[in-house]
Amino acid sequence: MNSNEAKTLTRDVEAAVVPVGTKVTLQKGGLAYVMQSLGGSYTVVVNGNMFRIDGKDADALGLDVHPKPAAAVSSGSMTQEQLEKQIWEALKTCYDPEIPVNIVDLGLIYDCHLTSVGENSFKADVKMTLTAPGCGMGPALAQDVQNKLMSMEPIDEANVELVWDPPWNQSMMTEAAKLQLGLM
Repeated sequence: MNSNEAKTLTRDVEAAVVPVGTKVTLQKGGLAYVMQSLGGSYTVVVNGNMFRIDGKDADALGLDVHPKPAAAVSSGSMTQEQLEKQIWEALKTCYDPEIPVNIVDLGLIYDCHLTSVGENSFKADVKMTLTAPGCGMGPALAQDVQNKLMSMEPIDEANVELVWDPPWNQSMMTEAAKLQLGLM
């Protein structure tokens, strides 16, 4: 949904101010314009300010809350290579609240390393960056990545590190991302 559709908040709801990440409570009865709904969260504008609302709170926007899909992982028969592929696909469901392109195609994920910690049990270490070092949404995006990883059955530990070297630039985006953003 990228429709700028107006929704009246049906209850008080916690949100994060974009781009600083400060937690606030949006009040019941307020008018929220849904700007983006990607990766399980909503970017809304209320009184001229942008906020991110978690998907679990979709009901506050009068929308259906969709349960998180169970990870399609059969850990007993999956190779580490297959798991890595599924992890990259899961990371493609994480979005910056201001940019309608997933963080993988934006070039924000620098590395994802799996370590076996037991039979059919793995630790995932991710190094990621942000489009701007001062972005207050960094902790929220890192938490989103960690949550996606931890929802996968064979992942028992997930560490997400924000790094700044090399600094992100537009050349790190995929061609599809550049096309989607009108940069090609």
